[in-house]
Amino acid sequence: MLPYCHKVQYYETDKMQITHHSNYVRIMEEARIDFFEKIGFPYHTFEEKGIISPVVRLSCEYKKTTTYPDEITVEVSVAECKKLKFTLAYTMSVDGQTVFTGTSTHCFLGENGKPVPFTLFPAFYDAMQQRAEK
Repeated sequence: MLPYCHKVQYYETDKMQITHHSNYVRIMEEARIDFFEKIGFPYHTFEEKGIISPVVRLSCEYKKTTTYPDEITVEVSVAECKKLKFTLAYTMSVDGQTVFTGTSTHCFLGENGKPVPFTLFPAFYDAMQQRAEK
């Protein structure tokens, strides 16, 4: 699968001209949405069914700084997929050097705010299981 690419924008940098740490979480979200589209499940298709997918856990490890106009390549993989939660892993690199690693854990919630098992979406569940790290 092709990685997601994000070009650091000038406004994403701080006074030291380094990409502000909060932007990596945004890049994770961009890459996650791109990942879902690439595996055939655009996020809006879940919303149309009354399903939201909140972040329930986030982990970030900053390895090296990035600056404007670096191009960050983001590899997304499925670290774990269970009945009610899944975890995605992100590796961000610039010119082949890892600059960031992280994970985000998500669930599905219905319109009533209660958890929805992924097995109610068998094609999605199967796609995630196939990509889950063994």
